[in-house]
Amino acid sequence: MPNVVIVGASHAAAEAVSSLRRFGFDGDITLIGDEPMLPYQRPPLSKKYFTGDVTPEQLYIKGPDTYDKAGVIQMLGQRVSDIDRGERKVTLESGESVSYDYLILATGTRARKLPVDGGELPQIRYLRTLQDVDAIKQQLNPAARLLIVGAGYIGLEVAASAVKQGIQVTVLEAMDRVLERVTSPVVSEFYQRVHAEEGVEIRLQTALTEFVETGDGAAAVLADGEQIEFDLAIVGIGVVPNVELAEQAGLPCDNGIVVDEFTRTTDPRIFAVGDCSNHPSLIYDRPIRLESVPNATGQARTAAAAICGDDRAYNEVPWFWSDQYDIKLQTVGLCQGYDELVVRGDPAARKFAVFYLQNARLIAVDAINSPAEFMVSKKLIAAESEPDPKLLVDADVSLKSLLS
Repeated sequence: MPNVVIVGASHAAAEAVSSLRRFGFDGDITLIGDEPMLPYQRPPLSKKYFTGDVTPEQLYIKGPDTYDKAGVIQMLGQRVSDIDRGERKVTLESGESVSYDYLILATGTRARKLPVDGGELPQIRYLRTLQDVDAIKQQLNPAARLLIVGAGYIGLEVAASAVKQGIQVTVLEAMDRVLERVTSPVVSEFYQRVHAEEGVEIRLQTALTEFVETGDGAAAVLADGEQIEFDLAIVGIGVVPNVELAEQAGLPCDNGIVVDEFTRTTDPRIFAVGDCSNHPSLIYDRPIRLESVPNATGQARTAAAAICGDDRAYNEVPWFWSDQYDIKLQTVGLCQGYDELVVRGDPAARKFAVFYLQNARLIAVDAINSPAEFMVSKKLIAAESEPDPKLLVDADVSLKSLLS
């Protein structure tokens, strides 16, 4: 009877376990993760877990009983050091080996390190795991001065969570605007205004050259020589896909582990899913690597189906979300390459949607406190629709009417 080994205790891993059993796989399933916990939700780490509104147990994607009932062999707190494709086995750092018939790599990503002097000071932190947040919370109190390096989603979510607790927050961003890599100036300007209104200081076009210790904490030294003192700094400048195991095993990697539309690598016995994989997008006609929970779970289902003999091409529309203050941003699609932008609603009212078109085709939507626009837009993008911009901007026109 064949067995499956899953490396990485992630959202994708949790879904792979459930999907394998749901699709009829009755062989052994072994879950190996380098953290001591079962797969848990990571999005709340910068939000509700950061603020203390949820407990570690509430972060579990699926409770312990789920894995027990599924007969999953759990090897947590252990790291895989090698894949032997010829022998079809993985070796742990402890020296123990585990054989596989099918291997699912769900290794995720790690925080990108800031390459400056002083980056190893104890006041410098990264936020990627539950243990990271626990360490940060021990160092924070309402009187603390928090410095955030990077105005991406993680940086802005942490800023919102911290300022709500009365903490003084300064955000440094090297680029011209917040969220510059992922959205338009309209959305960037909206979030810059909201954070300013909430008391967050955002400094754009600000290059950081080093960290130094001071008498009562530490300081960030800027390119112009200015120093910003802080008690704790959280660096959020993106992530790096964990592809080292795949590379060592001779599997092609290019901004992630390269897979086909069924999440298979070039080795038909090995699959890669979630943030670590680079897959062909049929919707955008190019390879993409996505950092999102829906993508991780969708790919995990695709891999499980393929292992069970049912090849189903993965072709889901990407979508993401971010919660900051009373604002829910729901993004569907990828806006890179847009040549026309349409705004529906009023940013000043904190309820609007931004539609991105390329060659008349709708390719992405940012919906701010606009769940109806988000839901309909998923269908419009999947259908490769070319909606009339005049209808998109008109709030009196139902978006559902554009589906026909």
